[in-house]
Amino acid sequence: MTDETFAKSSPRHHGHHHWRRDLVELAALFTAVAAADAVANTVAHGPDGPALLVSSAAALLATAGFHTWWSRRRGHTPPPPAAEAADAGAAPARTTDAAPSDGDTTLWRMRTTVRDEVGSLAALCLALAECRVDILALQTHPLADGTVDELLLRAPAALAPAELTRAAARGGGRETWLERADAHDLVDAPTRILGLATRTALDAAELPLALRQLLGRCTIHSIPARSPHTGALAEAVPEEGVWEETVLRLRDPSGGSITIERPYLPFTPTEFARARALVELDARLGPRVPPRRDVLTLPEGNEITVRRADAADLGPARAMHDRCSNATLNRRYHGPVTDADRYLRHLLSPRFGRTLAAYTASGRLVALGHLLWDGNETEVALLVEDDWQRRGVGGELLRRLIAMAGEAGCESVYAVTTASNTGMVGAMRALGLPLDYQIEEGTLVITARLAAVPAAARPTSATVRRVSDN
Repeated sequence: MTDETFAKSSPRHHGHHHWRRDLVELAALFTAVAAADAVANTVAHGPDGPALLVSSAAALLATAGFHTWWSRRRGHTPPPPAAEAADAGAAPARTTDAAPSDGDTTLWRMRTTVRDEVGSLAALCLALAECRVDILALQTHPLADGTVDELLLRAPAALAPAELTRAAARGGGRETWLERADAHDLVDAPTRILGLATRTALDAAELPLALRQLLGRCTIHSIPARSPHTGALAEAVPEEGVWEETVLRLRDPSGGSITIERPYLPFTPTEFARARALVELDARLGPRVPPRRDVLTLPEGNEITVRRADAADLGPARAMHDRCSNATLNRRYHGPVTDADRYLRHLLSPRFGRTLAAYTASGRLVALGHLLWDGNETEVALLVEDDWQRRGVGGELLRRLIAMAGEAGCESVYAVTTASNTGMVGAMRALGLPLDYQIEEGTLVITARLAAVPAAARPTSATVRRVSDN
């Protein structure tokens, strides 16, 4: 309620107002009587008294007629917005320079820290309301010395981000962080967290992606218990995890640890607890991959089965390695493989990405395709047994890996190869996506920017038959 509205509704102010009005009306009455007496004396004793009275009457009639005409003309003109608000009993709206004329709005996510005391949230809301900002959702994260309020805001499109930050400061907010939001953020927090838990329960590879969506823009590193390259043991993480302001470290149920970094915004105890809950859910459910598989009939007539791979495929993968030539292995790993068993364990772990396996009708593994999470980037890699190269197997795996990357929200994927690896270069070009090429010290890096249409929707030269194990 504004001060102006309060003054109009106060009984004490109404009493003083009526008393002053009575005195003014009484003084006006005395003045009118004196004026009438003076006019009467002038008319009665003057030679032109009757003419003066007639002229006065005509002037009064003309004035009354003009007032009636003007009032009717004004009655057809709509009142201004301020007048309409006053007639409705509302206080006049406080305008700002940033109010847009076309009504366009923008969604923002704001996080600010306020004092943990009565009225602090109300002061923040009032400061935002002065800028015509609508609060669509609110989450609170209690701290030892205050409360972090996370708000989803709808603000006028013309309102600059600096104005929003200043409004939060006027409302008592500090350490304010602001970023653009979209329609996906309109889902309330419990619904979003339940959705992430469901995805994690269905697929063990979803845990890193679920953590990233839960905590916003952050970098997630899955660190194996033993390095696949050197065999060195990684630093152990306590069972309860570690919270260090902008870094969270959690024990990975499949071995090793998960490190989450967000340098621009410290984590809160609430976020740490939610991340731990997702990891504990994954630990209780154990290893799991979706049971879906596709049976492909290649142009030459052979059938292969494509499905998700995990640690259970380590034996067939090791046997395929033994059948591959050194040239094939060098193109895939960019050098000799000293310990294929340890390296394949790393690749087949769902923590580091997703792997597709291609099996023949006789049950022989002939190709592996990897989609590897590399911090904020995503790498794609293929290994096809020599006898099955240039028969369309690698292209089918790559197309499905790109579709998975799009479903995971990746904006681009990259492949590391050599210019002489024409098979990989041709498979990337066959995707029909915008490609960027970069050559560094004889190594070719091909980056594909994912288009709006997922790769799974593009035509394929193979006949696909989808099978579910359920």
